[in-house]
Amino acid sequence: QVQLVESGGGLVQAGASLRLSCAASGRTFGNYAMGWFRQAPGKEREFVAAIAWRGYSTSYSDSVKGRYTISRDNAANTVFLQMNSLRPEDTAIYYCAARQYYSVSRVESDYNYWGQGTQVTVSS
Repeated sequence: QVQLVESGGGLVQAGASLRLSCAASGRTFGNYAMGWFRQAPGKEREFVAAIAWRGYSTSYSDSVKGRYTISRDNAANTVFLQMNSLRPEDTAIYYCAARQYYSVSRVESDYNYWGQGTQVTVSS
């Protein structure tokens, strides 16, 4: 079992930055690719970013590419999402997910473990 706990969300103004963290416990990140997804009010959960188990490969949705950066610190069992130039449309609950494989995936069903989410609200 892998437990994931997100943190770092909050309410910020447009243009601000936030850094989300996802702490993993229960098992190591040995061969786990990690991802971030988000769900805005009234919308389906969507892919945001993913990173391979050693961070050599990343993937981003078009809506966040150039503004968000995913990274991981396997020694700390933590994955991060640095979010810059935030926009009101970035408002969502952000979920951390772990995939029991080493390569990145943009597909929600490929992930085996999920955190409870952290709220990000961006005001105009």
